[in-house]
Amino acid sequence: MVAARLATAAVGVAGSLAVSVVAWQVFDLPVFVLAVPFVPFLFRRRGEGSSPRTRRCPECGFTTRTPSVTHCPHDGTELD
Repeated sequence: MVAARLATAAVGVAGSLAVSVVAWQVFDLPVFVLAVPFVPFLFRRRGEGSSPRTRRCPECGFTTRTPSVTHCPHDGTELD
């Protein structure tokens, strides 16, 4: 899945850069902004964009999907 996303982004960047070079040569106008929409795909970390994993307290069974919650609000135990 990650390889397909990276390949799509690479093709998009290469294509947009090619269009930019052609536009620059034909119209004498640099249009490098065409590559900007693909840049986030190249720097996105693995797992981003998917649903957050469920974390569980081993002591009381509290569960959460909020990434910022790292400890149980009931007893302060670190979540698994």
